[in-house]
Amino acid sequence: MNKKSLKVLEFEKIKETLKKYTASSAGKALIEELEPYESSYEVRRALKETEEALKLLGKKGNPPFEGLYDVRDAIERAGKGGTLMAGSILKIGNMLRCARNLKDYIGRKEQEEAYPLLENICEGIVPLKSLENSIFNIIISEEEIADSASTTLYNIRKALREKNSSIRDKVNDFIRSNSKYLQENLYTMRGERYVVPVKAEFKGSVNGLVHDQSSSGATLFMEPITLVKLNNDIKELMLKEKAEIERLLAELSAKIYENINAVNIDSKIVWEMDFIFAKAKYASDINGICPEVNDDGSFDIVEGRHPLIDRNIVVPSSMELGKEFTSVVITGPNTGGKTVTLKTIGLMHIMALSGILIPARENSSIAFYKEIFADIGDEQSIEQSLSTFSSHMTNIVNIIEKADKESLVLFDELGAGTDPTEGAALAISILEYLKNRRVKIIATTHYSELKVYGLKTDGVENASVEFDVETLKPTYRLLLGIPGKSNAFEISKRLGLIDNIIDDARTLISTDSLKFEDVIENLQSKSIKAERDAMLASSLKEQSMTLKEEYEKKLKSLEKVREREINEAKREARNLLRAAKEDADKILKDMRDLEKLGYSSEARGLLEIERKKLKDKLEKHEEKIDLSSKTKGKGIKEVKLGMDVMLPSLNQKVTIISMPDSKGEVQVQAGIMKINVKVKDLTEISSTEDIKQNKIKSKREVKLNMRTTSSSVDLRGMDGQEAEYTVDKYLDEAYLAGLPEVSIIHGKGTGILRKVINDLLKAHPHVKNYRLGEYGEGGSGVTIVQLK
Repeated sequence: MNKKSLKVLEFEKIKETLKKYTASSAGKALIEELEPYESSYEVRRALKETEEALKLLGKKGNPPFEGLYDVRDAIERAGKGGTLMAGSILKIGNMLRCARNLKDYIGRKEQEEAYPLLENICEGIVPLKSLENSIFNIIISEEEIADSASTTLYNIRKALREKNSSIRDKVNDFIRSNSKYLQENLYTMRGERYVVPVKAEFKGSVNGLVHDQSSSGATLFMEPITLVKLNNDIKELMLKEKAEIERLLAELSAKIYENINAVNIDSKIVWEMDFIFAKAKYASDINGICPEVNDDGSFDIVEGRHPLIDRNIVVPSSMELGKEFTSVVITGPNTGGKTVTLKTIGLMHIMALSGILIPARENSSIAFYKEIFADIGDEQSIEQSLSTFSSHMTNIVNIIEKADKESLVLFDELGAGTDPTEGAALAISILEYLKNRRVKIIATTHYSELKVYGLKTDGVENASVEFDVETLKPTYRLLLGIPGKSNAFEISKRLGLIDNIIDDARTLISTDSLKFEDVIENLQSKSIKAERDAMLASSLKEQSMTLKEEYEKKLKSLEKVREREINEAKREARNLLRAAKEDADKILKDMRDLEKLGYSSEARGLLEIERKKLKDKLEKHEEKIDLSSKTKGKGIKEVKLGMDVMLPSLNQKVTIISMPDSKGEVQVQAGIMKINVKVKDLTEISSTEDIKQNKIKSKREVKLNMRTTSSSVDLRGMDGQEAEYTVDKYLDEAYLAGLPEVSIIHGKGTGILRKVINDLLKAHPHVKNYRLGEYGEGGSGVTIVQLK
């Protein structure tokens, strides 16, 4: 990709922002080298890696990059057999621990979502737990080695502590007995030796060695002769301690050298993951999505937002190219909206081609272009003595030489800076030449001639940026298929120019030109209305489809519950009947036994009669159980269209909307659902009172649920997966309880948990709309959800 376009489209600013999300300078170095990939395969892979990392952030939170440093120089030195300083070895240990933890973080457990690309990258990590332990057991910090690092070091330091304690006792005794010769009753250190501050005039009174003197010369820092041997012993022990530490560091450096290949691989993987997760964190902040990548030169960006413009004021714009047309001419007044659109499209492509997710709506796509050329902005060059037009034309000549069918060319104010008639003719010729070479082009201009060119030329489409004449400001909404109107007369009138001047100006323009501008204005208003109507229709269609799917799910669920309850009731009834029969048989057996003991046969006959009555009664109850669900209500004698009947299986009134077919089935309308049922399964409506009672009962159940369901749910402390499950279950309960509005408390934090919840709410069937909490409601730490 040519450097000029990357600079003009401000890709460097995107990279500088990305660097803020890295954990190491090695990750920053990878971002600094980032450029669009050279094949569509690499682009798709890089985008998918970033998307997987974004999902992991939502599910598991931030990856374990704590304590990660750039240790490339230390690894290089260790690879040459050199001995490393304690700080460098400790940083390598931290990197190895990070690599091992990262492998566990990415590693998939049973029934977890798969992240194949990231798992494949981390597969190469070689855990070096033994080396890690050796490092952390020996080195505590960059300045401190553990006493337990070795037996020798432990003994040296123990002896040092004893010597220091002994020498402090001796020096304190010396101070007490010679205080009259001292400037102050204290001791200090000079050259790692204990000394006392002796007054210069008493130098001869103190037997010792002078190590230093004060700036005034009034104080001499002397080492009493009685302390010399102890100081020498301490110095010797310190040299031994240093030698032992150097030996330990050399030993650790040798272990790193022995595992240098694994250390190298682990470090590169960790930095690569730091780079990938930096892109994912950035994507989370800009609500980025993973676009499709087309190889045919076509793209469709839906509601793309320029990532460098404040998200609170940026206006989304949509653009497509490459299917029905390969060139777009954006016309209209110089309001700034056209240039922003050009830069948005160009930057979106460079970001995506570099593996960065783009701020747009789902189902957006970009094209794989080997080159993106941009002629945008004021290119006047004082050094080369070139005018704006000459500088632009130099750039255009370079573009014409290099652009081909795998290129996207962005022209800002093509043909500007010279005579309007000649500039317009030149612009048309340039566009036509590049179009014939199958180059994809988006050009902005304010020349009316290019509007006509866009209307009458195949493969070329007009577009404009909507302008509000009332406020004299662009809305920045891109209108595809409509050429822009200059609005010069309307703007001048709004700004106070007198009507006479405007009327005179109108007379100087040909009638055809005025009519053409009026046609454009009419087209714009109709297009805007049609677009709004289409959006409303699409929204209503989505809502109806969502409701339909929701009711179909509920219907299936109700049918399952009903069938389960009926079967359970039948089972219990049969058990009761079976128990009753067994009791009756037992009673009869007992009576026979009593008869043997002297009861008459007449009594036995009476018991048999009673037993038969009991048996007949039980059999009748069994028949009722088997037929209860089939004989509820009267069957339909005659089927009529529009007839209201009862469907016992749903306990609901339905309307017949078709005559019976060959299978004896009719189609009925149940709410918004249409279902096929057999005529024999329908019954006449017995009375309106039953329906009313059912409704009253239903309302009573809803009110009961409202009392037991909380109006808020707290997710703080949960990971993404647990929070997602909790919110989904809670919304079902709140919906069934009839709650109109609920609060989801997720906290502020890094915003990862909030994004997971927002992604769930976008597609949830019970959610009407949602927003962040306002002041007094919890602010950005709470999402307020309005239920349907």
